[in-house]
Amino acid sequence: MMSEQKPVRVRFAPSPTGHLHLGGARTALYDFLLARQTGGQFILRIEDTDRKRYVAGAEEEICAGLRWLGLEYDEGPDVGGPCGPYRQSERKEIHQEYAQRLVKEGHAYYCFCSPERLSKVREEQQRQKLNPRYDGTCRNLAPSEALRRVNEGEPYTVRFRTPKDGVTRTTDLLRGEIAVDNSSLDDIILVKSDGYAVYHLAATVDDHLMQITHVIRGSEWLSTLPVHALIHRAFGWDEPVWVHLSVFLKPSGKGKMSKREAADLAKDGYSIFIKDFEALGYLPEAVNNWIALMGWSYDDRTEFFSMYDLIEKFNLEKLTPSPAAINFTKLDHFNGLHIRALQPGDLARRIKPYYQREGYVTDDDTLLKIAPIVQEHIVTLDEVVEKAGFFFKDSVVPVAEDLVAKGLTARQSAEIARKAYHLLSQFSEMKADVIEPPMRKLVEELGLTAGQVFGILRVAVTGQKVSPPLFESMEIVGRERVLARIQRAINLLEAMG
Repeated sequence: MMSEQKPVRVRFAPSPTGHLHLGGARTALYDFLLARQTGGQFILRIEDTDRKRYVAGAEEEICAGLRWLGLEYDEGPDVGGPCGPYRQSERKEIHQEYAQRLVKEGHAYYCFCSPERLSKVREEQQRQKLNPRYDGTCRNLAPSEALRRVNEGEPYTVRFRTPKDGVTRTTDLLRGEIAVDNSSLDDIILVKSDGYAVYHLAATVDDHLMQITHVIRGSEWLSTLPVHALIHRAFGWDEPVWVHLSVFLKPSGKGKMSKREAADLAKDGYSIFIKDFEALGYLPEAVNNWIALMGWSYDDRTEFFSMYDLIEKFNLEKLTPSPAAINFTKLDHFNGLHIRALQPGDLARRIKPYYQREGYVTDDDTLLKIAPIVQEHIVTLDEVVEKAGFFFKDSVVPVAEDLVAKGLTARQSAEIARKAYHLLSQFSEMKADVIEPPMRKLVEELGLTAGQVFGILRVAVTGQKVSPPLFESMEIVGRERVLARIQRAINLLEAMG
């Protein structure tokens, strides 16, 4: 259902300084949903002007992560578009041009203070228990003097000339009006001494030139929102709609989630990095469902959302600024729901790589038979290897003690296995609906429980105490292998005496 809202242009603008994490993925998801809902555009822009923190391969990982999640962007560094380049490092001259415009109009100035001097100023301010900020040494330099020093090759930065009196007011969609005394704001650097613009200038210029209508980003940028509003106003530009999302808390709910906790999570088989979720057996549909609800809700009842549902129902007005604890139990819950919702053929295709990763030689026909009988029993896709690897083994070697039924001896269990073998060997095919009724009749004749008799067969055929439904499993394993496995179990039981 298309929204009546005008088509938006939104951008996801990560820095290639590490792995794409859950917070970034959620921002990208909300951008994507809003763009698709309104018939607008979703843009990927790589903010790589901090060359010291640049990590090789990070951009490629970001692109791959977005595509795995199904968040296809309309414009970006690897797909092009009408507003490129889409890497900020390639927009250096554009940013410098706009910085010079601010200098000429008196909204910015050249600063020649060395890092050493700035460090001493900061130390002195901290000693006096003042908020560290630039002391304004170069703010009042005569423009002609500053220009002479620039022309002579003296290193410089460009700083924004923040108003020192009055109040700056702007609006965040989730938090309403934000008002800050200008006296509390710093003269932030806009262009570093290496010629690259910092985020504050680069993002403002690029958002304007790329016609961005909504800036959706993390709440860590709230503190600089007034300055970003002032930069827009200095250029005479309209501000976009500002949306600063809630923070993610650690699973304990205590403290903000950060990349430092990643190692601890990995010990429990979890991750905050998108690159890991596929290997851990999660569906992109489930990850999207999960992170969508960490900061947004449709109502107080609905929790299962396909991508189609999210595009139809997402609404910026229903975002919440309240922090959200990362709940991996909830992710497992959603993953199970989305696995159950897959068509068997789709599930078969998705479990195949997990078998291959462990060295199993698979075939598509068998996978198509396995999919429906494991579908109700797995939470993550990688579980198929442990729970249903026996389908692709020539033989299994059960633990002998596991073959002994509860309340029976090894000798009695061997006798049951022999009777089951005799009965099953009379069938030319191991069809589940054909063999189940006579097997249940055998249970009655033996005066035992289904758990006792079928428990022996389950361990014999699968090598496991817990498996997918027994008779369906036997059908897939096939007559010859089933009989061979039961015979091996009889031998093991007889050897126990």
